[in-house]
Amino acid sequence: MSILDNKVTVPVPVQETPEATGQLDDLLALMARLRTDCPWDKKQTNHSLIPYAVEEAYELGEAVQSDDDEDIKGELGDVLLQVVFHCQMYAEQGRFDMSDVITTLQEKLVRRHPHVFEAETLKDDAAVKIRWDEIKLEEQQAREARGKSKRRLDQVKAGSALMQAQDVQKQASKLGFDWEGIAGAVDKLDEEIAELKHELTDKSTAEVKANIREVEKELGDCIFALVNVARKLNLDAEAATLTCVHKFKSRFGYIEEQLELSGKRIEDSDITEMDALWEAAKRHERSS
Repeated sequence: MSILDNKVTVPVPVQETPEATGQLDDLLALMARLRTDCPWDKKQTNHSLIPYAVEEAYELGEAVQSDDDEDIKGELGDVLLQVVFHCQMYAEQGRFDMSDVITTLQEKLVRRHPHVFEAETLKDDAAVKIRWDEIKLEEQQAREARGKSKRRLDQVKAGSALMQAQDVQKQASKLGFDWEGIAGAVDKLDEEIAELKHELTDKSTAEVKANIREVEKELGDCIFALVNVARKLNLDAEAATLTCVHKFKSRFGYIEEQLELSGKRIEDSDITEMDALWEAAKRHERSS
């Protein structure tokens, strides 16, 4: 191991083809080698990895739901890879290393469990949750003392874009920033869709691409407004979208199955045939 002046440890890359030992230090050395010799791994940044971390967390959730040990082990490993990858890059920057992350976690777990490690007695899980939130508030106050300002929407937790959008709107509503009924939210949705159409209508593909960042903003405004409609209806935007995703996958699977029964591959089909099978899938849903 090589130690920087600020005591951050940067793992030394493994030289030979490594064996799977199950040891954390060997995993860190393997990651260091990938950062040295793999073109894709070398070009990554902590920011470029954010979508992968989110994706792996969701895939872990699906694996746990499947209750398949091999899938669960694989997805837990993928989540761990994100931690190791980030730690490697921060160590390269001389900021902190894996041992710092583990130490911070250990300190937090002890601090948030006084009923386990100290004299406090909490009678049930509800009391534990209340005490946990109290300790988190104390931690937030300590962050503010370090100059980390806290604003009203800082309490919104990290999550998918839909989850954060709905939570942001919910918190803003508690502070009076909201329409009284659903009509205002629907009008806002219509307004945002009209603005998106304006960016797309009567424009060539080249013109749209040249203005793609503005299109992206308008598209985001439409999605945000649609989430607001869901919130006003007391519906969960994430759950509604997942329902649609599962429905789409089911119908597309039906298309594949029907094409296979006729001896065709989906690559050899066309949109007209697939659209007809899509409608057949919808009828099949209604009849089953």
